[in-house]
Amino acid sequence: VGLHVHPAVRRGPLVEIVRGVDTSDATVATARGVARRLGAHVVVCGDRAGQVVYALLVPLLNDAVRMVEEGYASADDVDAAMRLGCGFPQGPIEMIDELGLDAVLGIQRALHRESGEPGLAPALMLERLVTAGRLGGLRGRGIRERPAG
Repeated sequence: VGLHVHPAVRRGPLVEIVRGVDTSDATVATARGVARRLGAHVVVCGDRAGQVVYALLVPLLNDAVRMVEEGYASADDVDAAMRLGCGFPQGPIEMIDELGLDAVLGIQRALHRESGEPGLAPALMLERLVTAGRLGGLRGRGIRERPAG
């Protein structure tokens, strides 16, 4: 069993309990009890790249990078569109810069490797920024030129 506590969740603590093929119901129940004692909302999922949250979120973040990369929209416009148009608490580019480009890239690579789907390949811009040391998060510049924080 795996417990994934989400650091980026702003509306309340979330723990994904990752159930392996040999994980017993008793083990899941114990993990659920631990997570609830921490005050977390619990979701149980199978063992796959990204679990539930990142398997859905990271491809969206990757697509946001592609939009910027292809000149379809600026980083500021992508963020504003998702905050104002979809009610996101922060835009996808802001989210990537906060989570860390290397972390997002690692998850996107795992999703692509697991699925083999060409559409899940990491955005070239994300690959290049990480290679150049633009990692975002607490480590400085990310997608945006200005320092993080």
